[in-house]
Amino acid sequence: MRRAGAGPPHALVLAAGQGRRFGGGKLLALYRGRPLLSYALEVVAAGCKAGVLGEGHVVVAAEDLGARRLIENAALHPIINDAPHLGLSHSVRLGLTTLESRDTEPLGSALIFLGDQPLVRLAVVEAVIAAWQGGSAAVVRPRYQGSPHVPGHPTLLDRSVWPLARQLEGDGGFASLLASSDIDALTLDVPGDNPDVDTRGDLRALEESSS
Repeated sequence: MRRAGAGPPHALVLAAGQGRRFGGGKLLALYRGRPLLSYALEVVAAGCKAGVLGEGHVVVAAEDLGARRLIENAALHPIINDAPHLGLSHSVRLGLTTLESRDTEPLGSALIFLGDQPLVRLAVVEAVIAAWQGGSAAVVRPRYQGSPHVPGHPTLLDRSVWPLARQLEGDGGFASLLASSDIDALTLDVPGDNPDVDTRGDLRALEESSS
């Protein structure tokens, strides 16, 4: 049952990282013949088309023209990050601030994706959203069977916890803030895995495991 007055979450894909550990050009690097970023965009676009998600937004570096073309081709909305060197936290704040400024119906939540996770699945998106809609948790994040000790994505943030984003710094995520707060957070066990691709070695390992 959907929470009163809350439409489907809007998706927020974080894709403005500089990929220093990868050596640059990470989001356009090919995985199984396609740009790495295209996988998350495809899932978000499918969720929007199915009505599971409201709209899809992607925080992208201003100079990353290739990624911006992928976003446009997926009919998603780019949010330009002019200062990607400020880290993941800046992208989160920029994205949530953009969603807050919208003139359409009030948004009840945002579902945050990482652009360097090509194994993300629509079934997990649907499960996370259903857990939020049917419960009281302000934060819902998946815990993948393949990596149970790693905080999973996509992570759903109820509108009530968006102010927490202002406390983030650098490349730090929400895990430390959630651990030190009284926020009602739910960890949802799901099958499979959804690893980050941080280095070229990660990409090679992913290719080998999926071959």
